[in-house]
Amino acid sequence: MSETNPTRPAGQVTGESEVAELCRDLIRIDTSNYGDGSGPGERAAAEYVAEKLAEFGLEPQIFESAKGRASTVARIAGEDPSRPALLIHGHTDVVPANADDWTHHPFAGEIADGCVWGRGAVDMKDMDAMTLAVVRDRLRTGRKPPRDIVLAFLADEEAGGVYGARHLVDKRPGLFEGVTEAIGEVGGFSFTVNENLRLYLVETAEKGMHWMRLTVDGTAGHGSMTNKDNAITELCEAVARLGRHEFPVRVTKSVRHFLDELSDALGVELDPEDMESTLARLGGIAKLIGATLRNTAQPTMLGAGYKVNVIPGQATAHVDGRFLPGFEDEFLAELDSVLGPRVRREDVHSDKAVETSFDGALVEAMQIALKAEDPIARAVPYCLSGGTDAKSFSELGIRCFGFAPLRLPPDLDFAGMFHGVDERVPVDGLTFGVRVLDRFIDAC
Repeated sequence: MSETNPTRPAGQVTGESEVAELCRDLIRIDTSNYGDGSGPGERAAAEYVAEKLAEFGLEPQIFESAKGRASTVARIAGEDPSRPALLIHGHTDVVPANADDWTHHPFAGEIADGCVWGRGAVDMKDMDAMTLAVVRDRLRTGRKPPRDIVLAFLADEEAGGVYGARHLVDKRPGLFEGVTEAIGEVGGFSFTVNENLRLYLVETAEKGMHWMRLTVDGTAGHGSMTNKDNAITELCEAVARLGRHEFPVRVTKSVRHFLDELSDALGVELDPEDMESTLARLGGIAKLIGATLRNTAQPTMLGAGYKVNVIPGQATAHVDGRFLPGFEDEFLAELDSVLGPRVRREDVHSDKAVETSFDGALVEAMQIALKAEDPIARAVPYCLSGGTDAKSFSELGIRCFGFAPLRLPPDLDFAGMFHGVDERVPVDGLTFGVRVLDRFIDAC
């Protein structure tokens, strides 16, 4: 691990040496979350994590919010218990995967071509494995953190966290007593600008969500008849308008800070109203950054009818809506304007946007840890277009960051790995992350 670690006998297990195996083992536990309760659940993963933590003296607790929907929580005593505690959280559920589409089976955890392959490799069993590796190594060598650390390995993040983080925040808030700051997923990954500069994007904000069901009622009838009140026609026209609609650019403080840092790194002045050329220079992370410049609403599902010769009386669609911090009201008003009066919308799941500033001792600890392992590193803030369990933990007044450090090859489409086919994480990235997290804990 890092230079701060004690000298070890040759061949002794370290966090770096076991992190890929931990990641592989977690991937092999199928925790697919279908969003309707039909998946295998996270119980097996929760038990695996608990066993790995208990092996070195921790006393983890498993909390089951519904059958099979389990999360594991443990607390590590720090050198100074009077200091506020730090939360390190990750989720163990993953989105489903179709094995026929993959080069390596998504739940085999194959290690090939320098990477660990499988569903969850970057979202986010890599961070789960890095956290386990670092914690186990510190316990193995008797190195206490400077302050208390709460570890949370959570269920159900991929469906909004109702059975995971949200359940614990609502029902077991005492588990997070004294916690003021947290780190979690989708941050700390690298973007290589040139041979002298690598940016590491730390999540300081994330868009809010409105997952919506749209409904149009019409006049049912025979498919052979003319029908000017066809619910499907009306809904499809509204969905098409929404799918093609471009919301206006809105620059939040996190996005402004990122653009300023990027402008300095690239040596050009960036105009948020004309970002085409800038996004083209960002490679794979353009997908992450582009969606943070405006609110978005993407149609994802359509449903209507039961027989080819019957015009149904109702048609439905589902939309994934995301709004920037501070722009929820504007988003909903514009959404209704685009959809029109015939469309009835209702939330399937909604959650707030969150944002914090990029400053303070915890940010300094990130900078120090990254720079120690990568001399050309510069940490910069950014806004995540999706959502994480940070939304739930922010309800407890916890200041949340995305910091799961990975140094990535410049040609890896990292953003495309999330929920994508052939999801994989470089083994070198995992070992780098272990070293950075270990230094970060010492510095925070």
